Amino acid sequence: MSLIYSLYVINKSGGLIYSRDFEPSAKLDLNDTLRLASIWHSLHAIASQLSPAPGCGGIELLQAESFDLHCLQAPTGTKFLLMVEPQCPQVTALLGRIYELYSDFVMKNPFYEVEQVIKCELFDEAVDLAVKRYPLMLLAAPQQALVLGPLGA
Repeated sequence: MSLIYSLYVINKSGGLIYSRDFEPSAKLDLNDTLRLASIWHSLHAIASQLSPAPGCGGIELLQAESFDLHCLQAPTGTKFLLMVEPQCPQVTALLGRIYELYSDFVMKNPFYEVEQVIKCELFDEAVDLAVKRYPLMLLAAPQQALVLGPLGA
């Protein structure tokens, strides 16, 4: 069984622009996937507005009994959601790596229109490879895993 179930990318308007399942048993139908993107976008915005802490960026983690849903919001407002097994370690580093791949393979693609559905084979292949290498990343020293973080810290 895989540690990583699914990846979703939501544009700044709340539309689902990318969906990838890594575990067949975790596959949602298209309507449920679109609903997840829409609801997450709304809850993320509401949480950031209602938070008593100044500068709150919204929900970063939703924990359920059978999965955890991690979110990384890029400076552009694009959200990367990763559905994983509960208590999965170093998910933030993997999300950061996926954001780097998005920047390299999608945003630098001259044929990609911003905020539109992502159809890029190189991005698909790179994401698959990053997810396959995820267990190896867990074996790395904590300092090395942090290098894959969103800001390269």
